[in-house]
Amino acid sequence: MAAEGGGKEMNEIKTQFTTREGVYKLLTHSEYSRPNRVPFNSQGSNPVKVSFVNVNDQSGNGDRICFNVGRELYFYIYKGVRKAADLSKPIDKRIYKGTQPTCHDFNPLTATAESVSLLVGFSAGQVQLIDPIKKETSKLFNEERLIDKSRVTCVRWVPGSESLFLVAHSSGSMYLYNVENTCGTTAPHYQLLKQGENYAVHTCKSKSARNPLLRWTVGEGSLNEFAFSPDGKFLACASQDGFLRVFGFDAAELHGTMKSYFGGLLCVCWSPDGRYIVAGGEDDLVTVWSFSDCRVIARGHGHKSWVSVVAFDHCTTSVEDGDPPAEFSGSDEDFHEQIHFGAGRERANSAHSRLSKRNSTDSRPVSVTYRFGSVGQDTQLCLWDLTEDILFPHLPLSRTRTHTNVMSATSPPATGQTTTTTTVSTTTTTTTTNPSGTNGKDNVSNSSSSGNPTNSLPSTLPRSNSLPHSSNPAGGSTPNSHTGNSSSTKGNSIIDSAFIATGVSKFATLSLHDSRKERHEKDHKRNHSMGHISSKSSDKLNQLSSSRTAKADAAKTLGTTLCPRMDEVPLLEPLVCKKIAHERLTVLIFLEDCLVTACQEGFVCTWARPGKVGLLSSQNNPANSPSGTVV
Repeated sequence: MAAEGGGKEMNEIKTQFTTREGVYKLLTHSEYSRPNRVPFNSQGSNPVKVSFVNVNDQSGNGDRICFNVGRELYFYIYKGVRKAADLSKPIDKRIYKGTQPTCHDFNPLTATAESVSLLVGFSAGQVQLIDPIKKETSKLFNEERLIDKSRVTCVRWVPGSESLFLVAHSSGSMYLYNVENTCGTTAPHYQLLKQGENYAVHTCKSKSARNPLLRWTVGEGSLNEFAFSPDGKFLACASQDGFLRVFGFDAAELHGTMKSYFGGLLCVCWSPDGRYIVAGGEDDLVTVWSFSDCRVIARGHGHKSWVSVVAFDHCTTSVEDGDPPAEFSGSDEDFHEQIHFGAGRERANSAHSRLSKRNSTDSRPVSVTYRFGSVGQDTQLCLWDLTEDILFPHLPLSRTRTHTNVMSATSPPATGQTTTTTTVSTTTTTTTTNPSGTNGKDNVSNSSSSGNPTNSLPSTLPRSNSLPHSSNPAGGSTPNSHTGNSSSTKGNSIIDSAFIATGVSKFATLSLHDSRKERHEKDHKRNHSMGHISSKSSDKLNQLSSSRTAKADAAKTLGTTLCPRMDEVPLLEPLVCKKIAHERLTVLIFLEDCLVTACQEGFVCTWARPGKVGLLSSQNNPANSPSGTVV
């Protein structure tokens, strides 16, 4: 248990917290877990993960939830803030032998009330495609583990596709699959397609269509998580070597990189407009990276242990118009779509345009607030606000700024949009600019010499958006509107070049067994590079030496644009930092009327947004609620 010392007050589990927009409350009756509600003994098991999908059910209760606990996988109707969870009736439950589910992802394009496509990755390297509504096991990929023997760390459907999906492994490789293709009975042979700095893309040589279509090898060590940009054109990869790498997906070209302060990167996410990426990891920090400038623009310190998940809150991210006239890059159609961030590939540029608008008369930027959250192994939830004083540090700010990031508690989303529009609040926060940075400079001492950023920070964190930044932040250029033209057109994409005629094969049985020897060999060692899984001792010696050189390279990157020193970029402090679980946290998902967290004990918790708590009809009616809830 990752508890922090400091008496009863510090270790008390919080069931609500307050932000500018109001009070978030834990709905104890909306907790999802195994039906017996017994805390799961999580020693040695894979992290609990949660996936959501909406099946557009006519009853208005179309949300479905999937989560894994140990060897078990559950699929429920998710009632959220509306109704208490009924754990006695899972739509589907599966228990696996010899391997454990590690991650999963629904395809939102094909989801209906009668059928959903769910990908499940496993600790032994296989990927299963199942339909938990029809109770079908449709296909098993990498069944014989000929493609990769290492643990699946992340699996995602390619945005806009009904058949393509991407799988990352702890070996450091990613594979592109087509659900229609078989995996073959022999190990695949590869041909180099593209190579760059610390990455390579290979295509599979085969006379007939087979998986994988492509193999990406990225960095050294495990590839811990990847995330597609909102327009589906770019791919951000967080690796154990501490590097964030952002690729143009279709062209497989490296767009930019960033290095963690120290240790591996464990998680990554995109802002809803695709302009910023946040990564977290073993340096206990959250790092904000500008996509257009390819540089670190801020770090956030609030966690006391590894950061396991970062996520943007699309409902509380807001933009307030500056005074007209204003410069605007993009069409009028883009202007009206500024808050509705589509996930389809067609809308490549519309989401970028609104936030590149700046006032041309008085040089004041448009008022912008990005809200994102993080959870970590310290059992704490942190919420962060990324505001225009960080995003546009070289422009003068007015003394006061009215924020518009208060959720509308009553009005439903207009025209069926998935993201709620925000109502203007009268809350006015005072932002004091401090060019010299004297008030905050002591707190942000150059901790690179000690290598431990926690020692140089105050023990108590006030609820301010950020510490004053240094007078000359690195880079200092204005983020430009990215047009997405660096990615090649579909006709020239490497995916198209890898396609061959598709073949269909049915897997009748599911054999995910693993011998004890194999299981011992596949166990991932955090500090060892596992570029190519092999039992040869010479390979293992090469892996050890490569990890040593990686540590030497880390010292060279400190103080560069790849990894600025702690006093070279603004240091954010969390808006909220609360201990909300007994065990390490593994899930943070922002939904329209709530946010969802999960811990390693197997409890999936729903936190109602301000004004949404009254929607739960049985919240105050114990008779209709399950008993024995563990908070």
